[in-house]
Amino acid sequence: MAVVIISTIVIVLDLVSKYIIESQTALQNVEIIPGFFSLTFAKNTGMAWSMLSGKQAFLSIVSAIGVMIYCVLKKDCSKLMKIALALMIGGAAGNLFDRLFLGYVRDFLDFIIFGYDFPIFNIADSALTIGVILLFIVSMKEEKKNV
Repeated sequence: MAVVIISTIVIVLDLVSKYIIESQTALQNVEIIPGFFSLTFAKNTGMAWSMLSGKQAFLSIVSAIGVMIYCVLKKDCSKLMKIALALMIGGAAGNLFDRLFLGYVRDFLDFIIFGYDFPIFNIADSALTIGVILLFIVSMKEEKKNV
């Protein structure tokens, strides 16, 4: 049940934030913290950093199938594993919605970190990244436990 709740929260936050940024022109290019953080609306037709641009059908299938296969194969999950999967499912679903219904993903979080203009991303991307990091941590813990 927690997986459904967490995933739903991620999806709602992602889609609502994308809608607000896209519909409010005044928010589409705003510097929040000078030299560090801006809201910059961008349409991303690829995946992370616009890789595979124009391949929406391929990306949609890979996103959905990859998450489903992992969930099916991993039957006994720890709480941390469930949280990781919930974040990944919510993030994948948020971006999948955009790909299927808009043909692109709406990105808007724009950071410059130590002089590097980091690629623009969204809440779904953040949830996916955090989920993958948690999944890595869980996997490392399980591997240590089995040695």
